[in-house]
Amino acid sequence: MHKKLSITSADAVRIGIAVLLTAWLAGCGGGYRTRVMDTPETAGLKGHQKPYTVNGRLYRPMTSSEGFSQEGIASWYGSDFHGKKTSNGELYDMHGMTAAHKTLPMGTSVRVVNRQNGRESVVRINDRGPFVGERIIDLSYAAASQLGVVGPGTAPVRIEALGIARSDDLGNITYQPSPSYDVGSFAVQIGSFTVNDNARRLAEKYRQQLGQATIKQEWVAGRLFYRVWVGRYDSLSAAHAAKENFGRSGYGNCFVVALD
Repeated sequence: MHKKLSITSADAVRIGIAVLLTAWLAGCGGGYRTRVMDTPETAGLKGHQKPYTVNGRLYRPMTSSEGFSQEGIASWYGSDFHGKKTSNGELYDMHGMTAAHKTLPMGTSVRVVNRQNGRESVVRINDRGPFVGERIIDLSYAAASQLGVVGPGTAPVRIEALGIARSDDLGNITYQPSPSYDVGSFAVQIGSFTVNDNARRLAEKYRQQLGQATIKQEWVAGRLFYRVWVGRYDSLSAAHAAKENFGRSGYGNCFVVALD
């Protein structure tokens, strides 16, 4: 039996996104709590690209699928969810070749090999899950049928990310690297002050060290704050690395921000 992740209406309002997660759970049980982590650094990302938690465990969707492979247990889900929304907003089609994965980018085509019988299929990731034990992928009914997983319910598999599928006029399919949303322009906020001179001194210090520091003004609850943003990084991963360095230097409350 398969259970769908539940979320209260209060959670949906607090998180503030239309499609939070439509993740599937293989096995019986209930009480699953899920939440998308909205932070300033993820403000420009789609809901399914943002970090999220399930029963308190944090998952970070990958920014790229290039070179990814994994071994573990596959499960499947079928008619109970046919026609319902998946995590990327599509309607689940149990007869389509799709699957759920916890962190692979949506739209990634994945080769799945059943390690018990050698059968293989290609599926497209359009959902999040499964969140039971060591299961790594939840297959559609059609994919599970091809791989011989429907009868036993689970099977050991190896999965390999192929990229984004493209078809030409003759129906030939090629795979392209999935576009990475890691690329962009980012800075690190290291301080927030109500006194402009304090912000100016800190910004000047890092302007001399890093060549880039700005002060952003923002009204919050009737008070004007001066926020110090330092550095300019061309990827989210580089900005996170810088944030960790600032944290070790005493700026424990710093975080990454996206630049215009």
